[in-house]
Amino acid sequence: VQLQASGGGLVQAGGSLRLSCAASGRTFSTFAVGWFRQAPGKEREFVGVINWNGRNIYYQDSVKGRFLISRDNAKNTVYLQMNSLKPEDTAVYYCAADQDYRDFLLNRRLEVWGQGTQVTVSS
Repeated sequence: VQLQASGGGLVQAGGSLRLSCAASGRTFSTFAVGWFRQAPGKEREFVGVINWNGRNIYYQDSVKGRFLISRDNAKNTVYLQMNSLKPEDTAVYYCAADQDYRDFLLNRRLEVWGQGTQVTVSS
């Protein structure tokens, strides 16, 4: 599986963006996919993860109620809908894939990483 994140851009505070993580490879539907972000001068942090069938979804506390993760396995794509954006959401956003969604929650090494996409939220 290879991943490519897209959809980033510049948005005003309170606005919305939808990021996409497109995957190549026929086994994509068996992978959990998660989102991470890294702001300048900060460590990369977990944003959320969705398991292979979409029945288990977890979010970092700071994005709960604002961000939504979904997937369309027919399109080999996972989405991160970001609403009510804040300046502190500014970061490069990455998607990653792994066979076990618990690896995301336990901060274990993940199998596949995609390139990031920049999200900038202006105040």
